[in-house]
Amino acid sequence: MATLSFKNVKKTYAGNIPVIHGIDMEIADGEFIVIVGPSGCGKSTLMRMVAGLEAITSGEIQIDGVTVNNLEPADRDIAMVFQNYALYPHMSVFDNMAYGLKLRKLSKEQIKKRVDDAAEILELSKLLDRRPRALSGGQRQRVAMGRAIVREPKVFLFDEPLSNLDAKLRVAMRLEILKLHRRLRTTSLYVTHDQVEAMTLAHRMIVMNQGVPEQIGTPVDVFEKPATVFVASFIGSPPMNLIQVQVAGDGTMQTVEGSLPLDIPPTDVPPAVRGRKVILGLRPEYMILNTRGLSAEIEMIETLGSEQLVHCRYGHDQLVVRCTTRQQTEAPLQPGSRLDIGPDGRHPMHWFEIHSGKRVANL
Repeated sequence: MATLSFKNVKKTYAGNIPVIHGIDMEIADGEFIVIVGPSGCGKSTLMRMVAGLEAITSGEIQIDGVTVNNLEPADRDIAMVFQNYALYPHMSVFDNMAYGLKLRKLSKEQIKKRVDDAAEILELSKLLDRRPRALSGGQRQRVAMGRAIVREPKVFLFDEPLSNLDAKLRVAMRLEILKLHRRLRTTSLYVTHDQVEAMTLAHRMIVMNQGVPEQIGTPVDVFEKPATVFVASFIGSPPMNLIQVQVAGDGTMQTVEGSLPLDIPPTDVPPAVRGRKVILGLRPEYMILNTRGLSAEIEMIETLGSEQLVHCRYGHDQLVVRCTTRQQTEAPLQPGSRLDIGPDGRHPMHWFEIHSGKRVANL
């Protein structure tokens, strides 16, 4: 196991096209870090720089205190699990897992012990003689992880390893990866665009946006105190409702549609946002129907078993309320009808600056 450090790491293409704008971070020994963000945000590029598959334009990456900028991938003592498994179809599960160890010229006894130990951890012991085509998607992914485990690396790198699996199998494999990390305690860097994976697996998260680390923190910190409008709109399912408001000195608010009749005592509006135009953020799960609030038009209702997502329009803003399917309303919910929605009064509101998109300081 090892520490992993990023010291003002930057990456540009063609000399002047920035892809990674500068990352500083210290990753502790045994920590599980998830890099999350939309497609094209630079998360896989950052992973590939750690692996040595992409050159670093400036800055330093250190593994266990050693700068690895100019080291070949084979000399970095890392193991990578890819999205597409990358198994040899003509080899058995045992040979796929053992291949890297044979290249390193370990003895047959060492190879067998490492493969057997990894196969037991991953419940592959009865499948060692099979070829990849005789395995399910989840079993193939476990073989790919087993091939990484037998190397006993300092750092594990996971590049969207579950994106080819169906929804049910993804949930099962997330649990497998969690159990695996708790057992091995190897420092891990995991790339995904799936925020559920990120929230479930991470000790800490790096939320990337266009090559910029918008926020680094624990899943709870990122969810409860998003640093920017981007993070607020990306983390959370469904994402946070965002409304531009003008806050008066007495704490009352107006939108472009007029006064904001939310049941929010002026004392709950912090002094830092009074007299300013800001963005008000409200989590869908902390909003309720039939309260003194915004008169919104229902556009769509998503039924999710015990819960439902009520998609509404308030002027130019689209808002979502997450509530139980049993919640009572004066009239049946249906597209085109109107109802009042607002915050539940028990959870915090979020405030962001208009131009920078950053969270208002100290809130």
